[in-house]
Amino acid sequence: MQLSVIIVNYNVKYFLEQALHSVYKAMHGVNGEVFVVDNNSADGSCEMVRRKFPQTIVIENKSNTGFSVANNQAIKQAMGKYVLLLNPDTVVEEDCFRRCIDFMDTHLDAGALGVKMIDGKGKFLPESKRSLPTPKVAFYKMFGFASIFPKSKTFGKYHLGFLSNDEVHEVEVLSGAFMFIRKATLDKIGLLDEDYFMYGEDIDLSYRITQGGYKNYYFPNTTIIHYKGESTKKTSVNYVFVFYRAMIIFAQKHYSNKHAKLFSFLISFAIYIRAGISLVARFFQIAHLMIMDATSMYIGIYLIKLYWERNHKFVEGGSYPIEFMLVNASIYTIIWVFGLYLSGAYEKTRSTTAVVKGILFGLIGISLVYAFAPLSYRFSRAIIMLGFVWALIGAYLNRLILYVAKFKKIDLAMAYDTTTIIVGGKNEASRVQDLLNKTKANCKVAGYVTVGNDIEQGDDYLGDVSRLSDIVQVFNAEEIIFCSKDISATQIIQWMSGVNLPGVQYKIVPEESSFIIGSNSKNSAGDFYALDISMALSEPQNQRKKRILDVVVTILLTVISPILILVIKQRAKFIKNLWEVLFGQKTWVGYTQSLNQNALPKIKQGVLSPVIKWNNQVEPGTANKLNFMYAKNYSVEKDLYIIFISITKLGS
Repeated sequence: MQLSVIIVNYNVKYFLEQALHSVYKAMHGVNGEVFVVDNNSADGSCEMVRRKFPQTIVIENKSNTGFSVANNQAIKQAMGKYVLLLNPDTVVEEDCFRRCIDFMDTHLDAGALGVKMIDGKGKFLPESKRSLPTPKVAFYKMFGFASIFPKSKTFGKYHLGFLSNDEVHEVEVLSGAFMFIRKATLDKIGLLDEDYFMYGEDIDLSYRITQGGYKNYYFPNTTIIHYKGESTKKTSVNYVFVFYRAMIIFAQKHYSNKHAKLFSFLISFAIYIRAGISLVARFFQIAHLMIMDATSMYIGIYLIKLYWERNHKFVEGGSYPIEFMLVNASIYTIIWVFGLYLSGAYEKTRSTTAVVKGILFGLIGISLVYAFAPLSYRFSRAIIMLGFVWALIGAYLNRLILYVAKFKKIDLAMAYDTTTIIVGGKNEASRVQDLLNKTKANCKVAGYVTVGNDIEQGDDYLGDVSRLSDIVQVFNAEEIIFCSKDISATQIIQWMSGVNLPGVQYKIVPEESSFIIGSNSKNSAGDFYALDISMALSEPQNQRKKRILDVVVTILLTVISPILILVIKQRAKFIKNLWEVLFGQKTWVGYTQSLNQNALPKIKQGVLSPVIKWNNQVEPGTANKLNFMYAKNYSVEKDLYIIFISITKLGS
């Protein structure tokens, strides 16, 4: 057997499916096998692989064992002369494996090779070729010198920027996203070091390959797309700690005690610097709109106070006490911002509906606080109502300002439909357009561009792929979707990496698949449109709402528990449920627990379920559909309704 391909997967089902489509096309004419090692994914990855790629050898772990352990599981079973470690968020060319095998067969000194990688926007990924992270090289990388002088032989050594991206080179380190390794080399030097959970294992393995007397080659005669960012988010603090601690493990294993201590010191110092930067960057990335809202609301309340006290309350002189701005204005601002948060106005930043709902939630909350506040803090209901109007206008204007800054146009509705061109045959283009319509993607399809000589023209036909660049510019297209059924991965990669069209995004739709996938850069997670994942309960804001609801309901139930105990039969279990829901071990409303929920968003075990009003007396198929509809159409109101009608069953 020539080749064993090993893919370690963790909750990236849609990327994995696309990767496997490209892998099996590249396996044409190659005697090989494909392993998928799944690290306890909750998104139905294993079921998808078994259904769509039954020839794949699936190893299903019951826990997340980490990258090294999972790869080693498959390597121990691999029968190929060569072993390829491949990330699930990749797309390979049709002749990729054949070219790699030919190179390795003719370069017997090669222990492993890596290929040229581009991100989802067609940009070259510098980690395609790297050098060892010696203390000096790591210092230049961690403190920004490598970014400032990328082509310098001194400062740019980490990514070997001074070496051509289009020529074969002997390098020290290959990327774990694509490591094509001679099996005999692994037999000699050993498998991946399982001390590394994630990151660093590719550096360690590359180093041991060279120490074993072999060479690592950068081989740019074939290119892959590596979306990056799916299994981990590169800007997260967790990534910083995990990655740099992996570097410390490497230093302690392979450097002298003196160099290891120096390296560990530099890494430890860099961890806290980079972690601090990441925290600040992520805070402003997430909270900048929240800060804008809070600032405008607080200033607005101050201006309203000045107007009201001068023209209505204290016409003959005087003012509200300082406590009004210190206490009341601060509380009003916090409640309104929290209302916007609950309504999803910080996720759906162009949704005026979310803004209106959020400000209304805030008004209700402020009214309750005002009603129970001491008389000395009930200054003015009129200011609250005027503040409500200001908060509504201000929140809308803040979003409009960001919209104008981003899209360079004024649209009071803040609508933005991406102009999209579909590259593929008419049938496949129609299927993709139907998928976009059903998923309600913000796309305006200009038409389709054909591949090859068979042109079935229609009103939406724009031309053939040879004129794609001109067509994109004529229609000011911001997005190109490639149909992989009609255009090869090689053609897609060549087009993405060979044409410079600033601002254009690329996506790919695999054949016979219900999703379209892509990514804008190496630092952004992949994105996709899909029919079978549009469940409200999978959205982060709804997960947060559900958790907040659980806590609020638990507190209210605790307050009235002396009354509830009179009507609830299983009183001890009710008290236990209060405790478990409060601390996140359960949720008040969950799925029917007797059914398989692998395809549903993951939530805690529920005290109640969507089938509780039928006393759980429904057919399994019906219950499964009710669970699905609950996840798809989740709302706080639905949970409150189920809790209300099942109040006597809270001890279940």
